[in-house]
Amino acid sequence: MRSDGFKLLMGLYFYPRGGSAHACRSIALALARNGLDVTLLAGSRSDCEDRGLAEEFFAGCEVRSVDFTPALRSDDPLAYRGGPGTAPMHGSYEDRPDAEDPVFATLDEDAFELQVEAWAAELESAGGADADLLYLHHLTPLNEAAARVAGDVPVIGHVHGSELLMLERLAAGAPSHWHEADRWIARVCEWASACARIVVNSPHGIERASALLDLDPDRFVVVPNGFEREFAPRPIDRVAHWRRHLVEHPLGWAPGREPGSVSYRDAELEPLAGTTLVNVGRFTEVKRLPLLIEAFADARRRFHGPAAMVLLGGYPDEWEGEHPLETIERIGAEDVFLAGWHPHSGLPDFLNASDLLVHASPKEAFGQVVVEAMACGLPAIAVDAYGPAEIIDHGETGWLVEPDDVISLANALVEAVNRPSERRRRGRNAAREAHARYAWPALAQRVADIYDDAVDATSLRENAVLSG
Repeated sequence: MRSDGFKLLMGLYFYPRGGSAHACRSIALALARNGLDVTLLAGSRSDCEDRGLAEEFFAGCEVRSVDFTPALRSDDPLAYRGGPGTAPMHGSYEDRPDAEDPVFATLDEDAFELQVEAWAAELESAGGADADLLYLHHLTPLNEAAARVAGDVPVIGHVHGSELLMLERLAAGAPSHWHEADRWIARVCEWASACARIVVNSPHGIERASALLDLDPDRFVVVPNGFEREFAPRPIDRVAHWRRHLVEHPLGWAPGREPGSVSYRDAELEPLAGTTLVNVGRFTEVKRLPLLIEAFADARRRFHGPAAMVLLGGYPDEWEGEHPLETIERIGAEDVFLAGWHPHSGLPDFLNASDLLVHASPKEAFGQVVVEAMACGLPAIAVDAYGPAEIIDHGETGWLVEPDDVISLANALVEAVNRPSERRRRGRNAAREAHARYAWPALAQRVADIYDDAVDATSLRENAVLSG
């Protein structure tokens, strides 16, 4: 691995709120510990306290933040022209009505150019042209900015899955209001083509990404997301933990209301003394939370003892489709708790206060939280597709169920809750498997080897062009 004087600039166009931000932080920290000079250029929200502030989320890294708050406070966040350290509000791969970040496929040429102009200035200020390598998470206007101000620097791209979901939706037929769809398909594919290598999180991701981006599979490399050393089994006062986060300092929220608008009384927490199931993530459509709640409600009637399910996450005031609280009320589901959005640093405690991870997404490119839960000794119930299908050994480290099948999911919940000794056996196996395959020390070396390969491959192509 090159380390002496090797300068790596890592870029994240979005402010930190999803799985890609966790992967970005883990990679940056692991490589810095291995001797690389790593600078992280990332979007930020200074108006969201610890929820979106890049400097706090990426603590331990050398961070250059780009604040979207001034744009959001302006009359037109997409047309904002500000000073250094700011940018127009970013776009999104998701289409949520009235969202602050509109779906990319609705951004016209003028909005796109403002995005690129702002990020080009920030990339130049961060020393992008002098870096040995750029590592860009997602395929976004930051890739276009890199081509304009650091065109001679090799680029590693990292596809996390959300851009692929947008491309799949476009392939199925773009909604009528996605009037810039064709331009964005072309841009994303062009940005991917310019990358020396593209990282995906699972072997299945190569097949999926190469088809959607129209690239040779040889351009892709697999690096699974790892976990930090804090993720490990450890004792915790579960009663105190859940009381603190659901009763004393609640962060659950109702549609259109502030964190803390959903809270609970002590007496309601009694089921948490039994088997505790936990789901972690944003309230996006692909997470299938209504289906999960329905499966839990069906399975609950067949449990031999008390059990509860906690939904941890849901970035404040962001959701697609039916909000989980609306699902709970619609079907009369009991013993389902909304814990709200918490910093990633608190996740090990939530996992160690639980017995089982449940994850219903049918299109999870990897499944970061599955690995983190396994590292804490929790088996997982997840869908037999994409990343989770390659992480979980059905019958040994967890349960795999059919996609979008409420009956299959409910049956797995019943077995996991009603067979505690088997659940614990799979949990022990899961911890061993996670620490053997997904701990960051080994993965950091794999990523560094990819960097070396990308730099060497770029040099060979440049020499071939010059000699030709």
